[in-house]
Amino acid sequence: MNEESFKGFTKKEIPNTKISSEVIHSISAERRDQVDEMVNKAVSLGAKVLGEPQNHGFMYIWGFQDLDGHLWEIAFLDEIALNQE
Repeated sequence: MNEESFKGFTKKEIPNTKISSEVIHSISAERRDQVDEMVNKAVSLGAKVLGEPQNHGFMYIWGFQDLDGHLWEIAFLDEIALNQE
């Protein structure tokens, strides 16, 4: 949806995603390698990487900024490792 169409759904100001953020969309992955696959796919289509992957042992997270400036985080939660902590 383009910005003009989107304005028809809200009376609020639409933020400039180049200089501000409102939300980070988070998606769960079923496997750790899916996190890398999703981020790498987004980057291959023009997205920008958000920092380095974060490995917390029980959780692995990485993200990207899409072409519209929205932030996305992909996370894998290893429930077996979590229960061992």
